Amino acid sequence: MHTPSLVDWKAVLTLTIGAVLISFSAVFVKLAAVGPITAGFYRVLFGGGFLLLFALTQGFFRKLIRRNVSIALICGVVFALNLTWWHKSIHGVGPGLATVLSNFQVFIMAAAGLILFSERLTFRFVLAVCLAVGGLLLLVSPGWTTFGPAWRWGVVFGLLTAVAYASYLLLVRLLQTRQSFGGVVVNMGLVSMATALIMGIQLQLAGESFFIPDRTSLAALLGYGFFSQMVGWILISTALPRVQVCLAGLIILLQPSLAFIWDILFFARPTGLVEMLGACLALTAIYLGVTRQKAG
Repeated sequence: MHTPSLVDWKAVLTLTIGAVLISFSAVFVKLAAVGPITAGFYRVLFGGGFLLLFALTQGFFRKLIRRNVSIALICGVVFALNLTWWHKSIHGVGPGLATVLSNFQVFIMAAAGLILFSERLTFRFVLAVCLAVGGLLLLVSPGWTTFGPAWRWGVVFGLLTAVAYASYLLLVRLLQTRQSFGGVVVNMGLVSMATALIMGIQLQLAGESFFIPDRTSLAALLGYGFFSQMVGWILISTALPRVQVCLAGLIILLQPSLAFIWDILFFARPTGLVEMLGACLALTAIYLGVTRQKAG
């Protein structure tokens, strides 16, 4: 990745807007009165449709590589698991905590880098892991005994989301290697539609419904697909190569931070001092993990 010596403020603004848009993802899920699998299905169906329409109008299909279709299908399976588990976590513990838990993918990615690509671990990263564990314990300990099994399963699904998300990012890295912007858009459109296919089958097997009950739910699902699956992703992927790693890590941290704030503001999430401290520790750990390339 190119690391510019001077700050590209246009790229910083683009990245910030993308992170803010993505931070509303869990809010859209909460507002849509549909099941967790149904919400994921419509996110990728609508978002994939928007991406492919954009690719079609821009002539990006010339960038399509045939072998990428099979990789996109595998990505779709993993991303379907990621969305399903994340949405179940949102229903169990709320948008804020579910989003913080899913961002623990940073540490799964680091483990994969160590095992698969022989990347070294720094003291900074080890410190981040310790902070993350401490933050996680503070986040979940108040509710583990207070709330019921659904809340505890929400925590489990949030951590499973982190594993699935890291696996998905590794597959996308393989898929997007040496791709132009047009090729990236086409690939993500294919991944989205493959995910929609898998989630549609999963939805039927789980006994959920394709039915969207009201206009509020439809608007939330359209917003989820357009802003989270298309616009936010395009803004972030476009700006990332032009922003320093440390600064990019700090900006991307807006996503789980704002998601936690939206949960408190919009849904009156009960949050005590211990949980706030845990959230701060976890988010600090995620930041240190994201920017580990700058250490050592």
